[in-house]
Amino acid sequence: MFEFTPRPAAAHHAQEPSADTDVLDSPAWSALTGAHARFAVGDEYAKKYADDVSPFVGVVSWDEPRVWGSLIDLFGYNAEVALSHFTGELPSGWTEISRGDGVQLIASDRVTGEPYAEAVELDADDVEEMLAIVSRNRPGPFLPRTYELGRYVGVRREGRLVAMAGERLHPDGFTEISAVSVDDDFRRQGLASALTLDIAHGIRQRGDVPFLHASGANTSAIATYEKLGFRLRRKVTFLHARTPVAAA
Repeated sequence: MFEFTPRPAAAHHAQEPSADTDVLDSPAWSALTGAHARFAVGDEYAKKYADDVSPFVGVVSWDEPRVWGSLIDLFGYNAEVALSHFTGELPSGWTEISRGDGVQLIASDRVTGEPYAEAVELDADDVEEMLAIVSRNRPGPFLPRTYELGRYVGVRREGRLVAMAGERLHPDGFTEISAVSVDDDFRRQGLASALTLDIAHGIRQRGDVPFLHASGANTSAIATYEKLGFRLRRKVTFLHARTPVAAA
């Protein structure tokens, strides 16, 4: 499991007005060059997570033209790449596969979180069930080693994992809440909110600020997060593109 160095308790309140939210414009890059450096593959212009950890990519800046060559070095030719937070024009030879609108939400001061009594810690022994619940609910990418990115908790009913949430990207000063999943038969019981707040509590205890991403089309989830105290920081683009078929 990922290990963290807790910040002083006072840092939780002191950092919120002054935390550098600019890192959230490219959260994967900040994570891959910081808290998640041990999972990183790449160079000084572009990095990705190990293939069995996460599909996310980080670049030093989309204004740096050398990132495109680095991405080809990372993925090869005629390969699919997830380019989150990119809104510009693709270079010659690259093709767009799909594009989706999303939102990035950040916790307000009132999101202090609280432990949920029914939550159980999830780890390597639970990976098969975690992959299964994600497959059923499709909250976003989750791979065999994604659980290593942070803390994951779940709810079991009659021994079956029916709800889950956890931590994903760790840009400097922030932690992303992700993989919030609840099976159909157990929805409308407050489990998604309870697990989100449980994860948020752990993040706050470390002195980080919680944030998350959601599909722009998932208005019910966005409304729930806003009720919990998250606010819109920015709209984002989830772009899947294909690298050039061959070298020019």
